[in-house]
Amino acid sequence: MIAAARRDLEEILGSGAVLSDPLALRLYGRDASMLEGSCELVAIPSNREQVVACVRIARRRGLAVVPRGAGTGLAGGSTPLPGSLVIVTTRLQRILEIRPEDRLAWVEPGVLNLDLKRRLAPLGLTFAPDPASEASSTIGGNVATNAGGPHCLAYGVTANHIFAVELVLADGTVQSFGGEGPEAGGYDLRGVIIGSEGTVGVITAVCVRLTALPEAVQVLMLGFATVDDAAGVVSEVIAAGLTPAAIELMDRAIVRVVEDFAHAGYPVDAEAVVLIELDGLQGGVDRQRQAVEQIARSHGATVIQAASDPAHRARLWKGRKSAHGAITRIAPDFLQYDVVVPRTRLVEALAAVRVVARDEGLIIAHIVHAGDGNLHPLIMYDRRSPGALEHVLAAGERIVRACLEMGGSISGEHGIGLEKRDFMPLMFSAADLDLNDDVRAAFDPVRTMNPGKILSDVGRSHGPAAGHAAGAAPDEAGSWRR
Repeated sequence: MIAAARRDLEEILGSGAVLSDPLALRLYGRDASMLEGSCELVAIPSNREQVVACVRIARRRGLAVVPRGAGTGLAGGSTPLPGSLVIVTTRLQRILEIRPEDRLAWVEPGVLNLDLKRRLAPLGLTFAPDPASEASSTIGGNVATNAGGPHCLAYGVTANHIFAVELVLADGTVQSFGGEGPEAGGYDLRGVIIGSEGTVGVITAVCVRLTALPEAVQVLMLGFATVDDAAGVVSEVIAAGLTPAAIELMDRAIVRVVEDFAHAGYPVDAEAVVLIELDGLQGGVDRQRQAVEQIARSHGATVIQAASDPAHRARLWKGRKSAHGAITRIAPDFLQYDVVVPRTRLVEALAAVRVVARDEGLIIAHIVHAGDGNLHPLIMYDRRSPGALEHVLAAGERIVRACLEMGGSISGEHGIGLEKRDFMPLMFSAADLDLNDDVRAAFDPVRTMNPGKILSDVGRSHGPAAGHAAGAAPDEAGSWRR
């Protein structure tokens, strides 16, 4: 079966675009998460027609299909299970059309988020979603995970900036969902596809909404003597009716390692640093800055620094977006969770994580999209130590459960993938999960598109969560266990 599928694929793509050697299969057997899987073949098509051919070959040869972009996902969404063909879309990287007058553009899924922004900037426009991985993550991957980023506080997540998606379904047919207008008729199937993590098809084109660049932008960097003081400022800024473009919080552990790595100018003696970006008309930005500074002083800010010139702003944001690379300077491995709590419970959530860290004897650092209550606790460890992974997973489960008890969610922007699939029953009833499975089956009745992600593929009964099950080999049924 595998040899036949490889021959079929090579006939369409050429031998250089079909990978089957052990090293390549191992490299494409994981994304940026801690999860490791395995696949049978990797195909790298260059256009929609080749994607269609790959999907049809996989169906004919009995292989599941795992769509993959740049592999920057953090939840195991593109980690393949055995019996899979990984279809990599990074060579579909054309910006097909930019229509400034309609505030839209058509792009292929392999276009990098930051590359699109750079093409749009001379036109006074941008694509608003800005995940921290924007320099390497693709638009197709952003759509598949409904990616967020620091600026989703004011501008929303990817779903708020997508008009239409072209998709290759499991039977090899091509369908478009949504339309160029803001209101397409009928059911919002476009909305179903965004965030579906490759479980309903392979994305081959995306129509994105373009946003005008603001007249004025300022970034405030605030330093605090305690994390709770910093979190309190966040809550009061929102309660005051202010709507910054972004509010990011980093604790001392992150600030120190990032400053050593990126030289962003952060105060390394502060227990927490908050970045608040304000944008809009110049007068409005000035008034908001004054209001934020007053709130910061009332909460004992030790540092208040404004950056209005582009170079200074870029340096501050470079530090924040370098955190993942920088953290490896102090730990060989880390597990980053993506959980959400109501903004009013942010202080409580951070305290709960501190309790977990103390009880489990772990170092846990914080990056927080504070404006919308999206926490990214980074649990540092060394997987070479016996039992370290299991220890970290148990701590992560405690964090997830604590946030859910506060009325939160198991994911804000990274998706569910394999990492959080077994947590889904903590948020949803069996009937809810079965309804989601019915929606998936409408696109892919035999469930060959990215099986095992988001929902379990074992039967229709979604019982109580079995605990976080990432980091081990899949069993024959495709489930993950410790």
